[in-house]
Amino acid sequence: MRAAVIHAPRDIRVEDRDAPELLAPTDAVVRVVAACVCGSDLWPYRGVRDTKEPRAIGHEFVGVVEQLGESTGDLHVGDFVIAPFTTNDGTCQACAHGMTSGCDHGSTFGVTPDAHGLPLGGAQAEAVRVPDAAASLVVVPGPVDDDLIPSLLTLSDVFSTGHHAAVSAEVGPGRTVVVVGDGAVGLSAVLAAKRLGAERIIAMSRHADRQALAREFGATDIVDTRGDEGVQAVRDLLDGDLADCALEAVGTAESMDQALRVVRAGGNVGYVGVPAGDPELPMPFLFGRNITVGGGMAPARAYIPELLPDVLARRIEPGKVFDLELPLEQAAEAYAAMDERRAIKVLLRP
Repeated sequence: MRAAVIHAPRDIRVEDRDAPELLAPTDAVVRVVAACVCGSDLWPYRGVRDTKEPRAIGHEFVGVVEQLGESTGDLHVGDFVIAPFTTNDGTCQACAHGMTSGCDHGSTFGVTPDAHGLPLGGAQAEAVRVPDAAASLVVVPGPVDDDLIPSLLTLSDVFSTGHHAAVSAEVGPGRTVVVVGDGAVGLSAVLAAKRLGAERIIAMSRHADRQALAREFGATDIVDTRGDEGVQAVRDLLDGDLADCALEAVGTAESMDQALRVVRAGGNVGYVGVPAGDPELPMPFLFGRNITVGGGMAPARAYIPELLPDVLARRIEPGKVFDLELPLEQAAEAYAAMDERRAIKVLLRP
């Protein structure tokens, strides 16, 4: 089969790889219908994270079940499924509490070996082996309209992650929210805050196309400055006040600092940006202002059953974050387009 492989910074190649096979009774093999490039994939692409040897890459996909092991529950060959970016066994303490991304036996596509010591491919490929398939995969009732595929794909990671930011920051009716970051996760966080009933949503963005999508997703205001000027702009919009909630969707020390400084004393910060480097929390500042910080890696599998009905009913369209679609063979261009900010998020079709 064909799959995207990262060899070194800015070196993505689509190569022939061995097609996945069932390696355990709990496995499924899924034919990929659509995958995409994640903002976190750009960290190794840019050299922020080391690539010690060539490896398959990508962790977001939807597809059709083609093979099943003998212990895969109610899954059937031919099911259209959403694959959360992390797998889970559904039996450990973390899973029992809905924190599937922290599963004791969880794996992430594109990170090999998996939790069971078996090779695991990336999602930017023609097919993927899925460990612990019964607990991990979510079946979408068919038939599935092709125009819904982009929005269904967002549930595998990016929209579920935006939702996690909003939930972690306790966004709800009547709340004022600032979203730091205008990539696909930040824009998804805007939509998630709107879905949860936020009264005022301020998107921090310097890019006209992303500002427009933020407004379409529910942003009531745009702030195009950062640092002290950004804090003052938020105060100007809120009659001198700061926000109840801030959603951090970048993963840098600067973005976390911005999120902490736009939220009021006693407010909440939900962070979901994959950390680049090692940003530290200013504990004396948090202590003095009683700010609660929550978040981390989104438990997408736990959120999909809640979010899926709104996508199927077309009450929300998170798939609008995809502003470029390319064939899998052009994966290198997909990475370059996102790296150079020529695209917000790129969908790949095998």
